[in-house]
Amino acid sequence: MESLARGGTRWKRFAVVMVPSVAATAAIGVALSQGALAASFNVSGQQFKVTADRLDGKGFVQYGALDTQHGGKNIPVAVSAFKNAKIKGLCQSVVIPVPVFGDVSLKLQAGNGGKQVEAKNLFIDLDQLDADATFRGINIGVAAGDSTKGPGIKKGDKALPGSFAQEADSATLTDVKQTAWATSAGTFKLSGLSMKVSKGKNECF
Repeated sequence: MESLARGGTRWKRFAVVMVPSVAATAAIGVALSQGALAASFNVSGQQFKVTADRLDGKGFVQYGALDTQHGGKNIPVAVSAFKNAKIKGLCQSVVIPVPVFGDVSLKLQAGNGGKQVEAKNLFIDLDQLDADATFRGINIGVAAGDSTKGPGIKKGDKALPGSFAQEADSATLTDVKQTAWATSAGTFKLSGLSMKVSKGKNECF
């Protein structure tokens, strides 16, 4: 961890930041079993992979939550959220096993050739993330429900307001690789969108 002159914090591998957020989901599981939290929408049983050359985000918060698969299984995730984000070199892929036919891949790419992807109130439910990251004005250990820098806990998320979270005025991530269960945004503008379906495994990484 390195302090920067601009008052930021840099992590060579951003994955270390996720650990407390995911660990906080143990308390969320207890609250769910006691009926203290309402269920949100169910996610599919398919994870998807995402890569990006660069993400510049403003108004960042990260907190632990639980996603529920169709069928009721709970999955611990770290929710990374931005009020505004601009992404260059975005790739998203998912592999779907089809009985008899075999694997089918869906790959989406955008934000290349000088264009960029733009998102507002972006929420990413993920369980693995690797990147080089720089945070500016970061607070680690705030209560998720009291965060003021990011968009806050998404409505319907299974997260405890008093659980561990971290927030920052802004964040820059490069060489991003992640696996996620869900993504939602108020606005998601995909400039230069290209989508391809192919037989077999054709993933972003």
